[in-house]
Formats: sequence, structure tokens, C-alpha cells
Amino acid sequence: MKRGILTASLVASLLVLAGCVSNDTLAVDANNENFTSADGTVTEVAPANRGDAVSFESSNTTDGSTVNAEDFRGSVLVVNFWYAACPPCRAEAPDLAELAAVYSDQGVRFLGVNVYDNASGAQSFEKTFDIPYPSALDADTGELRLAFAGDLPPSGIPTTFIVDRDGRVAARLLGYIYDRSMFEDMIDRVVAEATP
Repeated sequence: MKRGILTASLVASLLVLAGCVSNDTLAVDANNENFTSADGTVTEVAPANRGDAVSFESSNTTDGSTVNAEDFRGSVLVVNFWYAACPPCRAEAPDLAELAAVYSDQGVRFLGVNVYDNASGAQSFEKTFDIPYPSALDADTGELRLAFAGDLPPSGIPTTFIVDRDGRVAARLLGYIYDRSMFEDMIDRVVAEATP
């Protein structure tokens, strides 16, 4: 019973923290809606200091597939937490779509985690921005947010993780991917690590 209460409390906390973030002190969109601020913190974790492998599964994805953490083992994985009405998410979407194409021949895979929208809203976003990878729809369960709620949680939206070939979080960018070349360097460092 205590575990269920703890899990429910953690999911509720993550939902509160899942406000849209930008790298500015305050971002205001055209509708004058305010979004939670973030500082664009980039955290990279040396291989020897990484925690346990992230474990997740979702049968509710935008392309109708099931995604499981084990399916990505042996590949570097970029995981982007987003939702369609989030201005920073919309701003970084073209870069993420291009990066997924650029890195596909290096065995880097991409996965989105939509924290708010239903399937049709998420699919519309993916069509608009030509997103070539699926997203898990996490609004109802918060399971993927919970799976990534370790030492470097997705404490704002967007948040993007780079997961190593062993399934461990190697890096987290909290907020908008404001410097694509810096983010590519982060991916390159994880790709260059020895294959397990």
C-alpha cells in the first residue's frame, strides 16, 4: 500500500513539474501564456558514474507500436519529453527531426515522450514537423516520466536525454536545445564510447 501511495505521489509531483520550459527567464507566446522557466542546464555523466539502466514499456505510441527499453539496448537513444502546444518544443522539433535522420546510420535512435496530448494531437504535431520517430503517449499514466525520475529527472518540458548503449542516462538537457552543435557534440561523445 505504501508503494502505491509513494508512486502516486511521485507521479503527481512529476505532473506538476512538467510545465513547459524555455531557456529564458520567462517565455511568453503569442497568446500571452506563461511557461515555467528553466536555465538550459546541460548535465553529462561519465560512464563510471552512471546509474542503473532505465526500464520502461509503453503500448500507447503515436505509431501504434509498443516501445520497451530493451528494444533500444545496444543503441544510443535520444529521448525527448514534449507536448504540442509548448513553444520551445515546437522550436526544437525541426532540429530533432533532422538529427534523427543524420544519426540514423550511426545507430542512434530517437523516441519522443508526449506528456500531455492525445494521439491525434501528437500525430498532428509529428506530421507538421516531419518527425520520423514515434512518441510514447504518457499523459494518462506518467510511466515514462516515472522511469526517468532518477538522479536527473525530466523536471520541465522540453527535456532531452541521451541514453547510452547499456540503457543508462548519459546526459540531460533541461529546456530547449538552443545550441544544436553542442547537442551534437554530446551525442557524438556517447556514440564514441566503447561498444559493450
